[in-house]
Amino acid sequence: MRTLTAVPSELLSVAERQAGLVSAAQCDEHGVTAHRRSRLVDQGRWRRPTRGVFETTPGPPDPSDPRSYDRRRRRAAWLALLAYGPDAIAVGPCALVLLGVQGVSPRVVPQATLPGARGTLSRDGIHLRQFDDGMTVVRVEGRLVATPDWALAQSVPESGRRRAVAAMDSAGHLGLLDAEGLARAHDLARGRRGVARTHAWWSEHDARAESPLETFARLECADAGLAPDELQVDVFDDGRFLGRGDLGWRLPQGRWLIAEMDGVDVHGAPDALLRDRSRQNALVSHGGVELLRFTGRDLATPGTSRPGRMTTALRRHLGRTRGSAVSSTGLMS
Repeated sequence: MRTLTAVPSELLSVAERQAGLVSAAQCDEHGVTAHRRSRLVDQGRWRRPTRGVFETTPGPPDPSDPRSYDRRRRRAAWLALLAYGPDAIAVGPCALVLLGVQGVSPRVVPQATLPGARGTLSRDGIHLRQFDDGMTVVRVEGRLVATPDWALAQSVPESGRRRAVAAMDSAGHLGLLDAEGLARAHDLARGRRGVARTHAWWSEHDARAESPLETFARLECADAGLAPDELQVDVFDDGRFLGRGDLGWRLPQGRWLIAEMDGVDVHGAPDALLRDRSRQNALVSHGGVELLRFTGRDLATPGTSRPGRMTTALRRHLGRTRGSAVSSTGLMS
C-alpha cells in the first residue's frame, strides 16, 4: 500500500536526470501535491533549496566519489533552470556543463537567463543574468541551453586560465566547436568585463587534449619551458599498435619520453586500471619509449611560483636523456 509520502518512481527518474532536483510543477504532474511535498521536507527526505524546487536526495556529496563533482556541477545548472521556469536558458558555465564540456570548476554558480531579461537578479544564490541579444540556443534534455560559442564567451572572462583553456579543449575534442567556432566565441567575448586578461588564452587551446588534467599539465609544461613536442603519441611495434601516450617529447635515436596523466575519474575503475597496466607494460617493453606517470597532485599549486613534481621530474629526465643542460626556464642545447 502506498503511504502518504511515497514518491512515484517516474518522478524519481525525472529527478535523476536533473541531478536530484524536481520542480513543483513536475511534482504536480506526477501527483505529489504541495501537502505531500511539505511532509517530505519536514521528514528530512527532501530539501527545498529555493521556491518551487525540491532536492530529492539531500545531503552532502561523497568527496571520495569522483562522480560527485560532475553531479555538483549539473545540480547547479538544473537548479537555475528549474528556479526560473520553463522559458529559462542555461548560460555560462551551467550551459557548458549541460553540453558535456569538461574543465568547468566544481564550484559552479547556478545561473540562467530569460528572453528579454535586463539587468542581473539573484535569489538564494541563483543568478538571473541579463539576456545577450542575438544569443543562439539548443535544446538539451528538453531545456534551452546557450550554444557552445555563446557559453564559452560568457564563461571564459569569469574563469581562471587553466579552467578556461580546459573548457576550450574539451569543446573542441567533443566536436562542439571547430577553429572557426572558437574564433567566433572569442569575438563574442570581446567587450565583456574581465575579457582583457584572456585574449592570449584563446590561442592556447588544443582539441587533442582528452581530459582537463592533460590540459593543466600541458599548460604547466609550456610555462616551464618544457612544452611537449606532441600530444596523443601513437606507439607502434612492427605495425602493431601498442598504445597512446598523453604528452610526448622526442629523444635521440627516434625514441620518446611519454608522460601519462592519471585522473581518478578516468583511471580509477578496476577495468580501467587493468587496461592502463596492460598498456603501460606494452609501452615500457618497447625499446623506443620511456614512460613517466603523474597525477593531479604532481602539478604545481595554482598561484604559486614553486614548481610541481611533474615539471621537476621532466626537467631532470630530459636533461639526462637528451644529453643537454636544462635550465630553470627551459631546454638549452
